[in-house]
Amino acid sequence: MQEWEEKNKTGKRGKPKKFSNTAIQTIVVLQQVFRLPLRQAEGFVCSILERINKHLAVPDHTTVCRRTKFLSVIIRVRPLSNEPVHIVVDSTGAKVYGEGEWKVRKHGWCRHRSWKKLHIGIDEESQEIIVGEVTDNDTTDSDTLEPLLNQLPEGTTIKQVSADGAYDQRKCYNLLQKHQVETIAIPPQHNARIWQHGNSKAERLVRDQNLRRIRTIGRSKWKDEIGYHRRSLSETGMFRLKVAFGDRVAARTNERQRVQLLTRCYALNRMTTLGLPDSYAVN
Repeated sequence: MQEWEEKNKTGKRGKPKKFSNTAIQTIVVLQQVFRLPLRQAEGFVCSILERINKHLAVPDHTTVCRRTKFLSVIIRVRPLSNEPVHIVVDSTGAKVYGEGEWKVRKHGWCRHRSWKKLHIGIDEESQEIIVGEVTDNDTTDSDTLEPLLNQLPEGTTIKQVSADGAYDQRKCYNLLQKHQVETIAIPPQHNARIWQHGNSKAERLVRDQNLRRIRTIGRSKWKDEIGYHRRSLSETGMFRLKVAFGDRVAARTNERQRVQLLTRCYALNRMTTLGLPDSYAVN
């Protein structure tokens, strides 16, 4: 509670901030977890502080809305271990404006629908979201791979990156080799061709080696051999996100939409640290 009020003065002109970013982020997290409008989230926090006998002022909903635009969200709850990480990458859509599923099925969809894309990278071992980015709907997955990897702490060793066929592009392989990724599990397209002739004296391309291996043992066996099926953890993470927080964002500006979606990733990581169910194969 000592971090609730802003202590650092900027020295700039104008009235200084009364509430810290911690207070604003706390209200935004509770708003996303319980799916509350800002007015209700304000009253909810007031009730919590009264329960624990903390006589603190609560920022009003207007202040929270205005400060959310400039809020910096850190997704990771726990620091990454020193061990090499296996990252599974994928993206999902969040509806900004548009009809519900019943109306689409009954009457079709209109051209005014709007979406945001949430790109996430999940640690295969801990199943926590360690990187995340929000883009417009027209941004391809391959264009977002570099911003995602740049969010990793300096010195992080990447053991493997697993992604779907949307990342089967030269720029993605070049980027992963630049980050010295040991294993690249990206299935080539079904009509893929070799990029570099086998008699070339240049260094062998990882993508060509994967494609030759697929032609030798088959695509299914290659996926089992390289551990590609662990990429399903990204689908599981997105399913958990949408079940817990819904598939729609309430904000109307790009900055606030980004904060809302990344805050959901942060809140889901908090839930993940509390524990996950033990799963095992049944004969």
